Amino acid sequence: MKRMRRASMLNAIKSAVIMVMIGACMMLSGSALAGDPESKDPIIITLNDWTGQHISSYIMGGVLQRMGYNVEYVQADYLAQFAGLEAGDLHVAMELWATTAKQAVEASLKTGNTVDLGDTGMVGIEDWWFPLYMKEKCPGLPDWRALLECAEVFATPDTAPKGRYLSGAATWGGFDKERIEALGLNFEVIQAGSEGALFAELKAAYDRKAPIVLWVWSPHWVPYKYKGEFVEFPRYTDECYNNPSWGINPDKAYDCGKPRGWIKKIGWAGGDKKWPKAFQAARNFRLDNESMGRMVAEADIEGRKVTEVVDEWLSENENVWRKWIE
Repeated sequence: MKRMRRASMLNAIKSAVIMVMIGACMMLSGSALAGDPESKDPIIITLNDWTGQHISSYIMGGVLQRMGYNVEYVQADYLAQFAGLEAGDLHVAMELWATTAKQAVEASLKTGNTVDLGDTGMVGIEDWWFPLYMKEKCPGLPDWRALLECAEVFATPDTAPKGRYLSGAATWGGFDKERIEALGLNFEVIQAGSEGALFAELKAAYDRKAPIVLWVWSPHWVPYKYKGEFVEFPRYTDECYNNPSWGINPDKAYDCGKPRGWIKKIGWAGGDKKWPKAFQAARNFRLDNESMGRMVAEADIEGRKVTEVVDEWLSENENVWRKWIE
């Protein structure tokens, strides 16, 4: 009887071990299938010069790494990066805004060397912005025509008698010099040079209630932290940029505000063949304005590292990004 019991116990143990081994093998094969890259060559994701774009890029890169891909990040100018994407030297750009890159995106896609990886899910607004206290100093705002009468209110010793419009980096585009000329605004564009410098000046002015009008965008933490409004220029249409006879100034284009709407992802066309699963995951990427604004605030206001913010998001939102790779 004892021998029979021992034999039965041994058989049960063997069966259990076998089942565990089978389960482990299935898990390993499943994970290999899910994360088996089509190529070990690195997928190069561009980094532009603002925090939100870094967040989008590192989230996408983190997901691709979890799928088994090698990922590299390369700093690239916002508009100049199209040449690298078309040549295949760069592979994925995570944030192209209709506000500033609509024409560049359309021109690049027409070459056939880049592919549209779809919308990010975020809706972009990017234009001139002023603190609410400026309404007392420049009555009529947010209507852009108020700026015709009170440009000197925004003047600095370097620009007087012209008003000062504080822009970001020159590489961001946006046609603000052309807009000023077309609308007859007595303003001069001054480049802050970086996102950090731009909003350091905003904080200094806001604390003193000093005059300022500057480039602000959403999704971002600025419109949530500071009370202000976007200047209401004539609404953008394609004709405004392409047909000088359209709009208020019959002789010049750009007599309107910036486009509003999509924020797209763009990729090298060859990537679809080389890393099809990775590019499909990039197409499936979605974030909303609120999530992005919160993460940018954590990085820029709370002083956390972007990579730390992204790692936390990936850990807490696996149910979200898992859908991108299914």
